[in-house]
Amino acid sequence: MQTASVKWIGEQKFVATSPSGHAIAVDSDRDSNQAPGPMELVLMALGACTATDIVIILKKKRQKLESLEVICSGERAAAPPTVWTKLEILYRLRGHLDDAAVKHAIKLSEEKYCSVSAMLQKTATISWRYEILPSSSILGHTRI
Repeated sequence: MQTASVKWIGEQKFVATSPSGHAIAVDSDRDSNQAPGPMELVLMALGACTATDIVIILKKKRQKLESLEVICSGERAAAPPTVWTKLEILYRLRGHLDDAAVKHAIKLSEEKYCSVSAMLQKTATISWRYEILPSSSILGHTRI
């Protein structure tokens, strides 16, 4: 069993420590907004989870991914508990990428691998779209 801890540090602020020992500040007071709130962390976790899948799957498909940005937007229920009810994911990829390979990677993440998405699908409709941007080498830029 994995265990996380959350320590109250005053007002609506906390330090959360992950099972692997990494700490992050959490601020549930959206007015003070000094750190991400719990539901913001869920949105960020969705992006990180599916991004990881995309990177791994495209590497296995021998695709030349140069960059990836995953933008997660959502709407929450009006009444408590204010769960995520509608989520939209935009994948912005750059590189020498095959359209079919990108689409397949996203479908695999959504339908099989992303555990955060699987949990959120219990309360939210999740839609996604993607943009494949030209390789930076096509634009005449060199990678550092």
